[in-house]
Amino acid sequence: TIVLNNPRRRNALSLPMLRCLREDLLHDVRSRELRVIVIAAEGPVFCSGHDLKELSSEDDVKHHSQVFELCAEVMTLIQKLPVPVIAKVNGLATAAGCQLVASCDIAVASEKSQFATPGVNIGLFCSTPAVALGRSLPRKVALEMLFTGEPLSAQEALMHGLVSKVVPEDKLEEETMKISHKICESSKSVLALGKATFYRQITQDLDTAYKITTQVMVDNLTLRDGQEGIEAFIQKRKPVWSH
Repeated sequence: TIVLNNPRRRNALSLPMLRCLREDLLHDVRSRELRVIVIAAEGPVFCSGHDLKELSSEDDVKHHSQVFELCAEVMTLIQKLPVPVIAKVNGLATAAGCQLVASCDIAVASEKSQFATPGVNIGLFCSTPAVALGRSLPRKVALEMLFTGEPLSAQEALMHGLVSKVVPEDKLEEETMKISHKICESSKSVLALGKATFYRQITQDLDTAYKITTQVMVDNLTLRDGQEGIEAFIQKRKPVWSH
C-alpha cells in the first residue's frame, strides 16, 4: 500500500510527492512477492491535483514542463506495471487527483467520495487529466466535468465507470483487501501478460485487437503457469503457481 500522506496540503501532487510516488510504484516491482499495489491517502481529500504554488509565474516554463512531464510519466507508469494497481478513495479527488484515480486499473470508493476536474474555473483547463478521464468515461460525461468543473458523486462515478465499486466508508478497507486477496490467488506472470495486453489492444481497431490477443492466448499457453492452470483444472485440484 502506498499512502499519499500530506493532508495539510490536500495531498497535492507536488514535484516531491510525484517523485516519491514514482519511487514507491517501482519499489520491489520485480519481486515475486509483489502481487498488487493499493494507492490510498490520509485526510478528507484523496488528492487535490497539482500544487498550484508550483505553477505560478514565479517559476519558468522549464519548471512547469517538468511538473506536467513527471505527472504524465507517473500516470503511464501505473498501466505499465506488471501488477494491478487499485485506488482506494475516501474523499475528494480533483484535477490530477481525479486523473490518478482514472489511471489506476481498479478504483474502490467510499460513498462520501467525489470526483472533479475544476481547472477551468481557475483558468487552467484540465487537459492532462482529460487524457485519463476521456479513456475511462463516456465522452459527454468527461466533457461536462471538464467544461463545468462540477463534481461527480461516488454513485455517479460508479454509474459512468470511473470507479469499480462504491461502499460505505467503514467497509472501504475490507472491500479493497477482498479484491486484493482475490488477485493474489492468480499467477503473477499470467496477470502481467493479461494487463499488458489489455492496454495494448484497447486502443486498436477490432481486427488488430483480435490479431494481437489471438497471439497472446497462444503465448499464454507457453507459460509454465498457463499449463499448470489447465492441468489443475482437468485434474480437479488447486493450481500451484510458479509466478
